[in-house]
Amino acid sequence: MVQKINRILLASSSPRRFELLRSLGVDVSVISNGYDEIDTPGSLPIEVAMRHARGKLESALARHAGTLQGSDNAIVIAADTTVDVDGTAFGKPRDDAEAVRMLTALSGRKHIVHTAFAFLPVLAPVDPETSPDQIPKEPEITAEINSTWVRFYKLSPDEIKDYVATEEPLDKAGAYGIQGFASALIAGIEGDFYTVMGFPLGRFLRSLRELGLTLQ
Repeated sequence: MVQKINRILLASSSPRRFELLRSLGVDVSVISNGYDEIDTPGSLPIEVAMRHARGKLESALARHAGTLQGSDNAIVIAADTTVDVDGTAFGKPRDDAEAVRMLTALSGRKHIVHTAFAFLPVLAPVDPETSPDQIPKEPEITAEINSTWVRFYKLSPDEIKDYVATEEPLDKAGAYGIQGFASALIAGIEGDFYTVMGFPLGRFLRSLRELGLTLQ
C-alpha cells in the first residue's frame, strides 16, 4: 500500500530548504522547533549534523504535539548542514571576521558538506472496519545523512572581502551558499548539489518510497 503525503511541516527557518521542498509540488509550512544547537567538543562534523537534525525534529514534535494530531497525511521534517574541514565543523559565522576566517580556510582546497535530515510521518487514521488490510504500522523517525565534496578556487583577500560584504555568508554553514554569489568561488563538486544547498532531495524521496510513501 502506498500512501500519499499531502503536506510537509518543515521544522526549520531556512528559506533554501523551504524552496527546495516546495519544488517537489507539495504544500510546505514552516513550524518552530525551539532547539538549542549546542555542540559537544570532540564531535565529528557528520555526528554534529545528525544530532542537530534529530534534535530539531524531536523538539518540534514535542512543541507541536497537540496540533499534529489529525493531520491529513503530513510529514514533519528537520535538517542540519555542516561544513567539514579536516574533521572540524564549520557552522554559521558569528560575524564578518569569522566569515573571513572560514573562507580563507576553504580557499584553494576541498572540503565535505554533510546534510542530515530527520522526519516523521503523521498519517491520517485508518478505520480498521472499512480497511482491515490497510492499517499502517506506527510511524517511526527516519534519519539519514548525505555528503558531498566541494572544491574552492584559490581566493584573493579582495574576493573574500567582496563576498562577505554581500552579507550572504552570515546565515550559512561554512560562510557560503552554493546557489548564490559564492557560485563564482566554487571550482567544482563531487556528489549531490542539493546536499550542499541544504537538503538532499533525491535521498529524501528514495527514503519515502522505501517506507511506502509518495508525494505524487
